[in-house]
Amino acid sequence: MKAEELMNYKNWVVVGDVSNSSKYAYKILQQLKQKGYNASGVNPREKSEDIYRNLKDVNYRIDVVDLCINPVMGIGILKEVRDLNIDKVLIQPGAGSNEILDYCRKNSITAVEGCALVELSHKSNN
Repeated sequence: MKAEELMNYKNWVVVGDVSNSSKYAYKILQQLKQKGYNASGVNPREKSEDIYRNLKDVNYRIDVVDLCINPVMGIGILKEVRDLNIDKVLIQPGAGSNEILDYCRKNSITAVEGCALVELSHKSNN
């Protein structure tokens, strides 16, 4: 599967520093929403009215998890992905590692390395 194919799915969660406007996780989350996706943010270090601490608290079926977090924390997120039977993960540049890719392979999670902002730039608004 290619990153562009993930854009056909509408229910996303971006994992990372989604409340910091200088970070890519924030920019990705805002672009997903602007393009008409059902998208939420997860930051294991923060909880607020519109940011979840973990995936299990998200109140809809997640199609794609966008990992925009350091690989050490990413493994913990992938365990939630597995437990919730989510089968698609987009791994942003800098968020991947051999351990993450191996974990996805062993747990039947489709892992795609790519950049959501690049893919979103190719889509028109709905």
